[in-house]
Amino acid sequence: QVQLVESGGGLVQAGGSLRLSCAASGRTFNSYTMGWFRQAPGKEREFVAAISRVGGNTRYADSVKGRFTISRDNAKNTMYLDMNRLKPEHTAVYHCAADRRMSTLAVATTVNEYDYWGQGTQVTVSS
Repeated sequence: QVQLVESGGGLVQAGGSLRLSCAASGRTFNSYTMGWFRQAPGKEREFVAAISRVGGNTRYADSVKGRFTISRDNAKNTMYLDMNRLKPEHTAVYHCAADRRMSTLAVATTVNEYDYWGQGTQVTVSS
């Protein structure tokens, strides 16, 4: 099992930046493909970005391409999401997720593919 804790959320003005972190427990962080999802009030949880076990493969939702960057540091058991040029529509609770995979290049982009979830961190972008 792995436990995930997000941090780095907050209130930011439109056009600003934030870096979210997802810290994972355990010694096998590099066995998990990881992802970021977000959920705005009244909406379903949606995919934001994903990264493979050793970071060689990434995937982004079209709405964040060129604006958000996902990365991971397996030595620190931590995944990151750098968010730039934020817009009010990016306001949501951001969750990180983990799924144990054999393939080092596998990425997962749907909620159902992930077994472990963090509690989330609130990101609020003011206009």
